[in-house]
Amino acid sequence: MVLRFVVFFAVLLVLLGLVNAYVHRRVSRAFGLGATGRRRFAAVLALGLVAMVVTRMLGPAGRTAVLAVGGLGATIQVGALVAFGVLAVDGILRGVGQLAERLRKRDVVPEVVESPVEASSDVEPHLVTRRNYLERATAAGALALGGGSAFYGSVFGRTDYGIEEVPIRLEKLPRALEGFTITQLSDLHIGLFVGDPEMESAIALVAKTKPDIITLTGDLLDNDVAFAPQLARFVRRLGEIAPVYAIPGNHDHYAGVRATLRHLREGGAHVLFNSHARVAEGQIVLAGVDDVWGRRRGRGPDLKQALYGAGDGPRILLCHNPVFFPEASPEVDLQLSGHTHGGQFNPGVRPADLVLPFGYVAGRYTRDGSQLYVNRGFGTAGPPARLGSPPEITKLVLTS
Repeated sequence: MVLRFVVFFAVLLVLLGLVNAYVHRRVSRAFGLGATGRRRFAAVLALGLVAMVVTRMLGPAGRTAVLAVGGLGATIQVGALVAFGVLAVDGILRGVGQLAERLRKRDVVPEVVESPVEASSDVEPHLVTRRNYLERATAAGALALGGGSAFYGSVFGRTDYGIEEVPIRLEKLPRALEGFTITQLSDLHIGLFVGDPEMESAIALVAKTKPDIITLTGDLLDNDVAFAPQLARFVRRLGEIAPVYAIPGNHDHYAGVRATLRHLREGGAHVLFNSHARVAEGQIVLAGVDDVWGRRRGRGPDLKQALYGAGDGPRILLCHNPVFFPEASPEVDLQLSGHTHGGQFNPGVRPADLVLPFGYVAGRYTRDGSQLYVNRGFGTAGPPARLGSPPEITKLVLTS
């Protein structure tokens, strides 16, 4: 496990280093920065990278001291990533344009010019000036877009909490259970950037939904089991509102899944680890499975075991990663998942649509007569910032 994380952070640092180097080169060239300016710009990028990575490794004792530093570092790095995206697209378009221009010139018969030196001397300064202006404008726009979106996402976007009310029709639902309410929280990522103030906001919002049951669909801790007692206190508070049912996610495995589940139980949660319970006076089967990441350690989701002896009635499955839905859809009526954060940071586009399997990013999907709902999550993973994907608490209202 330790070696896996060392490799992960090493690869991450290399990739982010290359991103920062590209942004540094393009911006320095566009604005004609001298040696001092280049060094200062490089120092800002480097300090942002170090602060973002190092603060993620600190435990509860360092939370107050490093929040501002870690948040600033993450803002710098998110801004650099967005700027990189803009500059990279610009570079590709420039390259395509230059290639097209070369091909065009190759096919054009050159004209005889009596004084080539004089002709070029009249045109070249104008071309150079326009090229420099466009390059500077592109760099300035990239920095403004990156910095502005990162600042908003870090300061406002990550705490723009809201309730999504979603009606879910289940054909097997008894009419007596019309309006049965399930409140779903996912991806809390309790840690340095999600603490007591954020948990208080979550409790207040959950209470507003007036749930019959509360479900926690994984990634409850960020990456450090030292925050597990805080999770237990949070679950105990939720239990005063309604019964709590929980499953682990991949980050709970990173932190230590045994300890995470133990603290969930100590907080009063019903842990559904490849098992099920009957809720709504026994008329609904609520099952839960381990995260798919657990397969790497000989565990993982076991739907057959989770549904063993479940009997009749509508079946609702809690599974952290929505990638499990194609496997589960023939056996359940509804799957509740998280994991994706809705892409978390979507500056005008949602890159997650291009990379996540089956395109399950956020919201409702259907397959084989079954339904999937993907919650955008409450906390953040990686940089503590959100843009175009506000944190979500879901109020699912069942109807027949």
